Amino acid sequence: MMSTEELLRLTVTALMTRAGERQATLAEGIGLAQAQVSRKQTGKAHWTLDDCDQLAAHYGMSVLDLLAGPTHAVTALPADRGPAQASLPLAAPPTAPAPKPVSVPRSEALSGPCVLCGQTATDAVEGIWQHLTSQECAEALDEAAPLDDHPEDEDQEEYAPTGPGEPATPYRGDPQPGPAVAEGSSPVPAPAVEDPRPTAVRAPGYASGTLVDQIHARVRDVLNGAQGDIEAAQAALIKTAIPDVMALFDRSRVGGRYAHSKFPPTDSILRKKSQKGADEIWEGRPKWRNKTVLDAVKKGERIGVTALDMNAAYLAAFKCWLPVGKLVEDTTGVHDPKRSGVYQITPPAWDHKDLPNPLGARKEPGPVWVPDSLVRLLLDCAGPKWNLCDPPQIHRAMLSGATENLLEKLRRALAESRDTAITENDEVAVEYVKSMYSKFVSTIGESSANTDIRRPDWMHIIRSKAFTNLWRKAYKAKNAGLTVVEISGTDELHVAGDWRPVFPEGRALSQVKVKNLYTLGGER
Repeated sequence: MMSTEELLRLTVTALMTRAGERQATLAEGIGLAQAQVSRKQTGKAHWTLDDCDQLAAHYGMSVLDLLAGPTHAVTALPADRGPAQASLPLAAPPTAPAPKPVSVPRSEALSGPCVLCGQTATDAVEGIWQHLTSQECAEALDEAAPLDDHPEDEDQEEYAPTGPGEPATPYRGDPQPGPAVAEGSSPVPAPAVEDPRPTAVRAPGYASGTLVDQIHARVRDVLNGAQGDIEAAQAALIKTAIPDVMALFDRSRVGGRYAHSKFPPTDSILRKKSQKGADEIWEGRPKWRNKTVLDAVKKGERIGVTALDMNAAYLAAFKCWLPVGKLVEDTTGVHDPKRSGVYQITPPAWDHKDLPNPLGARKEPGPVWVPDSLVRLLLDCAGPKWNLCDPPQIHRAMLSGATENLLEKLRRALAESRDTAITENDEVAVEYVKSMYSKFVSTIGESSANTDIRRPDWMHIIRSKAFTNLWRKAYKAKNAGLTVVEISGTDELHVAGDWRPVFPEGRALSQVKVKNLYTLGGER
């Protein structure tokens, strides 16, 4: 006899088919990720009572109607959720007998992608190819070919296994992003491809524009609620910045290719030694002044210096390689660019007086645990293009399969919202966006202020990426003939010389702004 949950899974499949929905559309409607819906529909996770409430509300019926079986639930589905709205003749009217599946022999090569999971199906109902049960969808997904490890689209996330014991969970059958669109240009529609099936309602795209609208709508709502009181509105927005940015992050991941771990086991090296103490990871925070310049100043030379500020340094650092699953120990001593985490290394010697050590202000000798971002910079420094030092010696590592695009949609949405707010002189929105991305970085580790995630490895990698981005700016300045005078914190680069041909000036993410002008050997 079929269990209640098995009956519910069939009911959900029937309702999705009747309404012309894909799993991604249903997931958005009930506040879950597509991967969660997939797991519940394949029996790998359970539908909860709260889920039943959300499902019933989504389909506009009572919970009792939902649990009465697929035939009754489809009959109870409101007319505006049926095929007339979806433009899909998926089933006969409730008063007519249900159509029988039409099985097509494989030998005749008549098949099509299942409307539910996207894999090949050989059964059709009213001309719509589909598997007849959720189990068939699950089996088809299991048999599907692995995803391409080298997607061409820049928005397409790289796929890499997470290492021994934890394979990544691809979202096979999801709608994939379209071609990348240059910033500021209009999207160019792809050439039409004839589809033998009736037009189906596609899952919505999750480009940054959707998230941008939510950000600005949130600002408008709070301003209206504060009756135009700018200070009160800004305080209210900053107060909710953490849950707001986590909600945006979750929405940006809908339609992604795999599910990332939010609470993986934390290795001892990533745990704080006390409540106010630190863990064992050295991020490479820079704190350096050019001794050659200081010696010249002591001899009486006067040097004009410009302190440049890197805009939204932590937001720019969202573009980094983040591990997807739990970290697994690796003792190969080799850096795999498709994996990320933290590494125990012996840093190389640094013999350049006119450039800061990429390792920052660390003075203790011997091995040190560092994030992936810093290892990548050291390997670039050791590579044939720069040839600045020897490669770091890797002793061991804690790694997982990784992607550089995990935060990309969130980064674009926050950057676009920030640019728009700056253009419109909306400082409330500017501060709100700043609060969201800065608090995202500072609370995704071991913070009681954010209970939605615990990824100290992500926190260290992002912060280290901000520091390495600053170092790369210093290297660019030095190669352009400028004198690097000082580099400090997350975003300060002090140079002597004409910097404007080297760095674009402005408040955009790719630009820099002048923070201070002073003269060494005179009053600062």
